[in-house]
Amino acid sequence: MTSPSESDPLIDAIRSVSTTSRRQFLGRSALALGGVALGPTLLAACGSTKTTTGSTAGTAGQGAKSLRFSNWPAYIGTDPDTLAAFKKDTGISVAYREDVNDNEEWFAKNKDPLSHHADIGADLVVLTDFMVARLMTLGWLAKLDSGQIPNKKNLRQQLMDVPYDNGRNYSLPWMSGMTGLAYNSDLVHKPVTSVDDLFDPAYKGKVTLLSDLRDGLGMIMLSQGNTPANPSTATVQKAADKVQAEKNKGQIRRFTGNDYLDDLAQGNVIVAQVYSGDVAQLQKDNPHLRFVVPETGSTMFSDNMVVPYTAKNQVAAQTFMNWVYDPKNYAPLVAQVQYIPVISNAGPDLAKIDPKLVANPLINPPASTLDKLTTWKALTDKEDQEYTSIYASVTGG
Repeated sequence: MTSPSESDPLIDAIRSVSTTSRRQFLGRSALALGGVALGPTLLAACGSTKTTTGSTAGTAGQGAKSLRFSNWPAYIGTDPDTLAAFKKDTGISVAYREDVNDNEEWFAKNKDPLSHHADIGADLVVLTDFMVARLMTLGWLAKLDSGQIPNKKNLRQQLMDVPYDNGRNYSLPWMSGMTGLAYNSDLVHKPVTSVDDLFDPAYKGKVTLLSDLRDGLGMIMLSQGNTPANPSTATVQKAADKVQAEKNKGQIRRFTGNDYLDDLAQGNVIVAQVYSGDVAQLQKDNPHLRFVVPETGSTMFSDNMVVPYTAKNQVAAQTFMNWVYDPKNYAPLVAQVQYIPVISNAGPDLAKIDPKLVANPLINPPASTLDKLTTWKALTDKEDQEYTSIYASVTGG
């Protein structure tokens, strides 16, 4: 773990992006940050022309003792129980739902009520950077009251100013991670090291790819000598064509958000595109699972806590943000979800839990891994719609 004043190649990579996708992520989304600049077409489609942010969080739910929290699957501590500890410390109970599987899927489900300023049943939601940027542009997020979140000071200083939310007035990072490949070492005939291994005929029908444009195609583009840092219609189409060809052969079992976990754990899938922390968690029960960043590279992502402008209990949401940014509360969470921590001072508390956590390359990636990771350039609205359409025609999304 580095201190905030030290150079941190991971954080430098995160800062260089403007917006991303995780398991669209996110996907469980770390720093495949490909941005979205929304134009009038999408704004009109959502039934809103707002370009300013919503009301200030803190004006609703004063004294509320309940919180409605929407998150990705397997993205919270259960042993010890993060939510039970939060209730014990604050008296606030949490109605918790694992109903974020894919950023675009979540957006499609919630855009209509949000556009009409209707409650979506959540006071706190974890979404990937590019989706945060989109919601900010649409004016659908409440502004945070930093005075109610003093532990915001624990955020890595390099993460405080990101292009889509300078000063973190509308979002606070939850976790960061990597997109890579996972495989069961008992079921492969050789270690998986490259994107080509996804398409080994020996694994026909036992492969899953991520349904998100950024997470799914990023590593494919890199394997073809192209880069998501400078995409074009031609390079995106070339990667999509490769995936289509493999799909036509029956190589690909299905396209997933974060819902590959059971198939991978049960051996229904041998090789999969995955998010790093998911594999770290599954390894607890199946030590034969391996995570690798392909030799030609892959992408990173981060997920963020946001408060919808329709939230009923905004104060409770901010109370949770402040609570979880206390290292003594955040470290047990990292120990369980096994993603990359976003606060600067989690190391000592992690070491108290288990010194091996600090040395875990999925929690604290070495420079050799970080050197192989890249980020998407910030896409215009036109580019995002075009590229997403190209990949959706393959995935069926």
